[in-house]
Amino acid sequence: MKKLPLDCAAEDLQTGDVIFLETPVNPTGVAMDIQHFANKAHSRGAILVVDATFGPPGLQDPFIHGADIVLHSGTKYLGGHSDILCGVVATNNREWYTQLKKERFFLGGVMGSLEGWLGVRSMRTLHLRVMRQSESTTKLVQWLSTALKADDTNGVQAKSESQTIKATLASITHASLQVADLEQGWLKSQMPNGFGPVFSICLKSRDMANRFPSKLKLFSHSTSLGGVESLIEWRTMTDPEADPTLLRVSIGVENWEDLKADILQAFQAVLEEEKE
Repeated sequence: MKKLPLDCAAEDLQTGDVIFLETPVNPTGVAMDIQHFANKAHSRGAILVVDATFGPPGLQDPFIHGADIVLHSGTKYLGGHSDILCGVVATNNREWYTQLKKERFFLGGVMGSLEGWLGVRSMRTLHLRVMRQSESTTKLVQWLSTALKADDTNGVQAKSESQTIKATLASITHASLQVADLEQGWLKSQMPNGFGPVFSICLKSRDMANRFPSKLKLFSHSTSLGGVESLIEWRTMTDPEADPTLLRVSIGVENWEDLKADILQAFQAVLEEEKE
């Protein structure tokens, strides 16, 4: 099997090949243009598979934009309460659906009754949860992004906030910050109700990134995401190849202003330790 980069030429693809696309991307929260890759795949008879875990129903429907198969880690936003393990594979191709159902029948890959019941419970609030989480995420991202760009002349409190953030935060990544893609129109069309509840931040040093999660009071330091509680993860703990300054942030359903205050006090705590 030959593995090609996502940006390979369409001419490199053959009938039956698979383009595997994750959007938004883990851990950065950056969105990819599903329609672009669907056109590329279908022009050569290839198949587009989209992992849409970070863009759950309510925020994104990959089938509308040409996906052939959609995957979800149902443990995350579909479950939404950090209490079930499940995965989802969906297709709008009737023949593939029949084959997958037959395979499941013979192999027995079926959720337990408790997990199924918990999943039904979760689906009843899916749209409410993910839209609130996404809205809060965008507010937090815009706050941090604005602070990084601030000229520190807009009042004492704003100046103090921006100085604290600038002293600790190096960069922030999220689909809502993809200005060029928003201007092109595809991003808003693909994610009309929000840009996802996950974003990443890079701090000024590895040491800061290591200490930051322990300063937070409303966030748990955990490798999972998608539940109603806010989580943060220093990625290099589980992925040695990750940027050692990068932290993945998964926003829950808490009040976003409470989360904002918590993030700010954690930045301040990290800075205070730098002075010691």
